[in-house]
Amino acid sequence: MKVRFTLTMDDVTIDDQRLDNIILDWEEEVSQDEVLELSQKWITSKNFLTSRMVGLRRVGESSLTIEPVD
Repeated sequence: MKVRFTLTMDDVTIDDQRLDNIILDWEEEVSQDEVLELSQKWITSKNFLTSRMVGLRRVGESSLTIEPVD
C-alpha cells in the first residue's frame, strides 16, 4: 500500500546549528507489517531519530504521521 509519512521535528540541533522546525514529507510503498514495525520502533526507541540521521544531535519535540494515500 502507498502511504504518506510526515515527520515534524522542533528545536533541532544538527551538528552545531540550531533550527526551530524541520518537516519532512514523503510517500512510499510499504506493507502493513512494515508500517506496524516502524510505528513500534518510533514509540519504543528514545533515540530513534538521532541514531538514524547523520549530524542530528538533538530533537526537542517530534511527531510522525502515517496516512494511506488513495
